[in-house]
Amino acid sequence: MLRIVDGPIDVAAVRAAVDAPRFGAVLVFEGVGRNSFEGRPVVGLSYEAWAPVAERELQRMAEEAQERWPGAALAIVHRTGAVAIGEPSVVVAVGAPHRAEAYELSRWAIDTLKQRLPVWKKEHYPDGASWIANST
Repeated sequence: MLRIVDGPIDVAAVRAAVDAPRFGAVLVFEGVGRNSFEGRPVVGLSYEAWAPVAERELQRMAEEAQERWPGAALAIVHRTGAVAIGEPSVVVAVGAPHRAEAYELSRWAIDTLKQRLPVWKKEHYPDGASWIANST
C-alpha cells in the first residue's frame, strides 16, 4: 500500500498491509497535525501533492527499502486536503523480522519521503496561512 489519498487515512488498513506471521515487529508511525509551529498557534493544515509523481516515488522507495531491508514490508499513505489538528497526514507502517530493522526502516521512510515527495504543507493560523518546507 503506497498511496496519496484525498481524505482521512485508514490507519488500521495501512497497518494490515504490513502484518504477516513472519514478522516479529510491526511498527506504525502517524505524522499528525500539531497545534503550534515556531511559537505560532496552528488551527489546521492542508496538503497538496503531485499525486502521480508522488506515488511513483513511493514505489521507488519501496524498491529501495526491499534492497536495504530484505524481507521487510513497507506501506505509506500520505493525505491531501484539509487536516485537522491531531489527525494523521501521513502513516508509515513497517513489518520486519526484528524490531531494530523495523525502527531503522520506519525512520528512513519518513525522512526520505519528506525529502523526495512532491507534497506541500500549508499551515493555517488564526490570522492567515503559510506554506511550510518539509524538514526532518
